[in-house]
Amino acid sequence: MTVIVGLARKGRVHLGADSAGVSGLQLTVRRDAKTFRNGPYVMGFTTSFRMGQLLQHAFQPPHPSGDLHKHMVTTWTDALRTCLKDAGWARKESDQEQGGTFLVGVAGRLFTIYSDYQVGEAADGYDAVGCGDELALGALHATAHLGLAPRARLTAALAAATHHSAGVIGPYTYASTPKRS
Repeated sequence: MTVIVGLARKGRVHLGADSAGVSGLQLTVRRDAKTFRNGPYVMGFTTSFRMGQLLQHAFQPPHPSGDLHKHMVTTWTDALRTCLKDAGWARKESDQEQGGTFLVGVAGRLFTIYSDYQVGEAADGYDAVGCGDELALGALHATAHLGLAPRARLTAALAAATHHSAGVIGPYTYASTPKRS
């Protein structure tokens, strides 16, 4: 139960996240952020705080090269699968591996990694994951042509999800890919 929002703008990717840790009807406001940078990548996770900890501290993502989508689908995802398996977090059901869901930004592009390791890229240049994703997507769509700065749009999306979802709560955290030189 959470919401992670992201948008690509002017060669950078910006992410925002809430701070909810939810188990059943129990809600804990977590101090550890769901958004962070790892090398040239920015990531924001849902599914499991353990998975997020592995993404932030154990995963050594390969440097992007060549066709970026192909890199994400092959080299990057293979490294991710290895990291999650080695740490004992990945699951296998009916001979199919499963990870978790999160957003990844690199080189000005925003990708969504789904639990079956599918790599998606929304044509709109923004996306959201978690229980508040539809609320956040509506806010991102509604603010697309208002000329707002990325953080203002992310905050509007997070606030919409917080207002209408019992599984989303502040404070909000933000992370962005490095500025290109």
